[in-house]
Amino acid sequence: MFKIKCFFLLVLSSGILFSSAQIKNVNEGNEASNMFNDATVRDKNAIVEAETGWWKQAALTREQRLEKWKVASFGMFVHWGVYSQYGNIWKGRPGGGYAEHLMRVMKIPRAEYLDSARRFNPLKFDAEEWVLLAKNAGMRYFIITAKHHDGFAMYPSAFSSDYSLSSTAFKRDPLAELAAACHKHGLLFGFYYSHAFDWEHPDAPGNDWDYSNPGGDKLLGGTNWFDKHPEWLTKARHYVDQKAIPQIEELIQRYHPDLLWFDTPHKLPLSENLRILKAIRTADPNIIVNGRLARTEEKNYGDYLNTADRPEEYYPVASGAYWEAIPTTNESYGYSSTDKSHKPTAHFIKLLAKARAMGGNILMNIGPKGDGSIDSADVAILKGLGHWMRGNSESVIDVGPSRLPRQPWGVITQRKNTLYLHVFEHPLRNDLIVGGLIAKVNSVSLLSGETIRKYRSEKDGLHIPIDQITSQDDDLVVLVQLKDTITQPINPDLMYVDHNINKNRLLTFYAKQIGSPMKFGDGKRNRYYVTGWTSLSQGLRWETNVLNGGRFKVAIRYVKDVAGTGGTLGLNLGGKNMDFTIDPSSSVSLHDNQLELGTVLLPKGKQVIELHAHTIAGAEMVKILEVILLPE
Repeated sequence: MFKIKCFFLLVLSSGILFSSAQIKNVNEGNEASNMFNDATVRDKNAIVEAETGWWKQAALTREQRLEKWKVASFGMFVHWGVYSQYGNIWKGRPGGGYAEHLMRVMKIPRAEYLDSARRFNPLKFDAEEWVLLAKNAGMRYFIITAKHHDGFAMYPSAFSSDYSLSSTAFKRDPLAELAAACHKHGLLFGFYYSHAFDWEHPDAPGNDWDYSNPGGDKLLGGTNWFDKHPEWLTKARHYVDQKAIPQIEELIQRYHPDLLWFDTPHKLPLSENLRILKAIRTADPNIIVNGRLARTEEKNYGDYLNTADRPEEYYPVASGAYWEAIPTTNESYGYSSTDKSHKPTAHFIKLLAKARAMGGNILMNIGPKGDGSIDSADVAILKGLGHWMRGNSESVIDVGPSRLPRQPWGVITQRKNTLYLHVFEHPLRNDLIVGGLIAKVNSVSLLSGETIRKYRSEKDGLHIPIDQITSQDDDLVVLVQLKDTITQPINPDLMYVDHNINKNRLLTFYAKQIGSPMKFGDGKRNRYYVTGWTSLSQGLRWETNVLNGGRFKVAIRYVKDVAGTGGTLGLNLGGKNMDFTIDPSSSVSLHDNQLELGTVLLPKGKQVIELHAHTIAGAEMVKILEVILLPE
C-alpha cells in the first residue's frame, strides 16, 4: 500500500572495512541505504490525519512557499558546533569519517562532551563575514546547524538549557547574528536540526554507549527498532515532546527562519516524523521544509527532495520535481583538520551547472573552525566561485533545464528564449555543435560579451566555430538567443556523441533500462551506477546520435564491491558486438575499474548502444558506471 520506487537515496559514509564477501561499513548503526520510513499499520492513522487534514492543506500553498527557494538556486550549508573546536581529533586520536560525528565515533560520554563544550569560545566568529562570503560567492540562501546529532543546541535554548550555548564561554547568540546578517544582505535564512538522532538525551535514538538506546552503532533492536520493540517508543516520544518539538518551535518563534532542514528520519517511525512536521506547519505554514523529515518510498511530505551527501553525478528525477544537492568542500561536513581533500573551484561550478540543467538547487557546505574562523581552503573555493559568478551568475540563478537532449560537451540551462551552453569539454577541432537545436537563432555570444558571427544552423543542430572561442575557462558559457521558444518535447533517452569531443561519457544513470527495473546508486564518487542487475533479461540501452562519425576507443567503467560477482557481457555499438568478461574471482574494491574493449567505427547519425549479460556470477552483475567513447 505504501511503497513505490523512490527518487533519491542517502548513504551516510563514515568508514569502511574489507571482508571476503563485500565492502562493509564499520559504522553500520549510523547508516541508512534509504533515507525514508517503511510505513506500517502503526503509521496509518498519522498518514490519514495528514493526507486528509493539515498536510493536505499545506500542500495547497507548496508552490507559493517554494518559489523563493527555487529562485534562490544556490545556497551555503554550514556545519558548526562544539565538535568544530577539535577538528576531528580527540585526545590526540583522529576520528573517522565526518568530523561532526566525533562524539559517536570516539564514544565520548555525555558528561565529558558537555565539559568540553564549556570551553567553546569562538571569538573569531563574525556573522557579517560569513554571510558576505556566501553572498559574494553568488549564494542566495544560508542554512546553519542549530542542533546536530550531538544534541548540543548552538543557541541559548530554554529546553535542555545545560546542553546549549548557554553552558559555553561564548556569551553571544551566533544564530541571531547570522539571521540579522542574512536579512540585511538579502539571503534566505534557515536551520539544520537533527530531530531523530540525539546523542545527549537519554530517551532519544543514537547514544548506545551512555544508555541502552536503539538507533546507534550496536543496532539495539535492529534498524527498524520501533517495529520490533514498539514498547520502546514511549521513551522516544518523551524526547520528541520534551526536546525536539519545543526546540523547533523555539527556533521558529525566536528567529523566524525561511527554511528548516532535517536529517536521518529512519531513526524514528513515520508517525513521529509526521507529528514533528505537523507542529512546524502549525507554528508557521510558510516555512520551507526539506525532504529528510517525513517520507516513505512513495511520498515525500516535505517540500522538496535531497540527493545523497557529497554527490558528483545526479540521476534523472521526474519532470517538475524539486530537489537539492548537498556537496561539501572536502569529504567532511564539520571542520576536519585531517582532511585536506578539498576539491577545486571548477568542481563546484560544474556541479552547480549540472544541477541547474536538471532542475535542482545546490546547497554547498563548509565547516568553520571552532574559533569561528573559516578554513583558508574553503575561503579560496568561495572566492573562486565568486570570481566566476560575477560574470556568469545569470546562467545558473533562476534558470531551468533546456528542452534539448544531452550534449557530449556539457549541459544547457535556459531562461525563456535564452540558452546558456556550459561547455566543460572543448571540441578538438571544427565546431561546437548543439545537437538537436533547430530553432531559429537571433544571436550567439560568449556570456563575457564577445559576439560570435559565423554560426550556422544545420539539420543536426547549431554549429558554432571554435576558432571564435578562445577562452579555456573550466565552464565556458555561450549564450544563444532564440527567435522562438523551443517547442519539441524533451527526449530524456537521447544522448549526442561527437568524435571531436575528447571524452564521450554514457552514464548508466541516463540509459534506458531493459527488463526488470534496476536501482540507482547515490551519485557519490564511483557510485553513479545501477544496481540490482540479477537477470539475463535485464540490460541497458543508450539511444545516441553521432554528430561527427569516426573510430572510437571503447571502455567500460564499473565498481565491484561484492566478492564473487561478475560474468560475461556483450556491448553492441551500432551493430558491432564486443564481448568481454569480468572475472568473478577478481579483487573487491570501492574504487572504479576501467576495462578497455577495443575500437569501433561509429558513422554519423542515430546509433543504438546496448549492454547485455550472457552470464551472471554471484547474486548480481557488477555495478556498471558508464561506457566511455574516446576519439581514436
